[in-house]
Amino acid sequence: MALLEVDPSSTSSGLRGNVGWVGIVFFVVAAAAPLTVVFGSLPPALTFGGIGIPGAMLVAGIVLIFFAVGFTAMSRYVKNAGAFYAYASRGIGKPVGIGVALVAVISYAALSIAFYGLIGFFGNIAGSQVFGLDLPWWVYSGVALIVVFLLSRRQVDVGAKVLGTLLTLEVLIVVALMISIIVQGGSGEAFSFAPFSFDNVFLAPGVGVLFVFAFGAYLGFEATAVYSEEAQDAERSVPRATYVAVAFLAIFYALSFAVIIYGFGIEGSLAIASDPESAQFLTAISATTYLGDLGANAMLILVVTSFLACLISFHNATARYLFAMGREGLLPRGLGTVNKHGAPWRGSVVLLVLAFVVVLITAVTGTDPYFGMAIWAYSGGVAGLVLVQAAAAYAVFGYFRKDRHGHGIFRVLIAPLLGAIGLTIGWIFIVLNLNVLSGTDGAANLWLILPGPALLVIGVIWGLMMKRNSPSRYQDLLSADS
Repeated sequence: MALLEVDPSSTSSGLRGNVGWVGIVFFVVAAAAPLTVVFGSLPPALTFGGIGIPGAMLVAGIVLIFFAVGFTAMSRYVKNAGAFYAYASRGIGKPVGIGVALVAVISYAALSIAFYGLIGFFGNIAGSQVFGLDLPWWVYSGVALIVVFLLSRRQVDVGAKVLGTLLTLEVLIVVALMISIIVQGGSGEAFSFAPFSFDNVFLAPGVGVLFVFAFGAYLGFEATAVYSEEAQDAERSVPRATYVAVAFLAIFYALSFAVIIYGFGIEGSLAIASDPESAQFLTAISATTYLGDLGANAMLILVVTSFLACLISFHNATARYLFAMGREGLLPRGLGTVNKHGAPWRGSVVLLVLAFVVVLITAVTGTDPYFGMAIWAYSGGVAGLVLVQAAAAYAVFGYFRKDRHGHGIFRVLIAPLLGAIGLTIGWIFIVLNLNVLSGTDGAANLWLILPGPALLVIGVIWGLMMKRNSPSRYQDLLSADS
């Protein structure tokens, strides 16, 4: 395959970059797309789960902090662009690591493709409403393809600067909304802590739905480790970026959700959420009410750029998984090379071509970019990635079980085990309530759930067969770890 042949402009010497911990935070937080979570997740979370979503966001953040405690300790000893692949291999075994790698790369690719559909869908709405442009959705998706193409050729720190700008703008618009609501006194009701109460978070009839959205809000969490080979002083940068990113997201989500609910009052928020005509526009209604038409239009534009920032982050992560798997020989070795800028260019090209084909087919067939492309890919990606996170949490526990490397028992055994249990429960909630994300019922959801466990099993079988039939190749896996 000519695309994967090695040429003089490529090198297999490894990834190169000089991104600091702040840049890594941008990648992680951008992957979570905080504005789109506030814009898109709050309405259905209220509709199907109730007012406990701010508390659920905090609980999910705490679970991930538990995981991060051991995750960051392990990052000192395992530095690999294949992040969870390397963690699972070191902590549980190489066969499981191969399975985790397969699930991770497919999940990341699915999420990347989903964002092209979301950019097209919301770009069309924003262009029409704000600028009076009547352009097909695929024009916006095509622009996103070009932007990702240009950025993916450069070192990771170039993309970090772009993400920093986009992320700052989307956070500022939500902060402006919160300040306006607080200054204007919201609905006139006293601020209530009911959204954080035990009953509304853990005993709500829709508790499973609450945690579907809560854990889905932190997607891309592992990006701190994905960039360990390209980070300045990785032993300090990765832990610092991990803690800052998760803590910021937990506080940002909990506060913004609680304040928006305060803006309408608990009863008012539930009334809007229960009305099919207005439920999906709850955040937009809030922006119009408290920021005016100008603020609402700015938020609509920033929703599109938020999806673009999210796409850049997930595309980069996917390309680095492809690079790591190519370097290991689990995929064509041509993928395990970098260009003159030290970027995993070949993996980027593969993903860009795949995305282009999906966008083209969706456009030519007249399929809806939101319901027919984006939501299905997003739902499958979420289910797969949370499964990978849970497996990696168990791997951290397994890695330190025999040798704690001088770390305290809480940091490397108790905390990661609590995180693993929490993530497992989160994955179960997602599996049981995937219809809320996918918008469909029945067997269709099974096809979105099954690829994760199936790929995990296939990877384990593949690894065991390699161990038996090609012991030298099996032994060489992960030899590129820093």
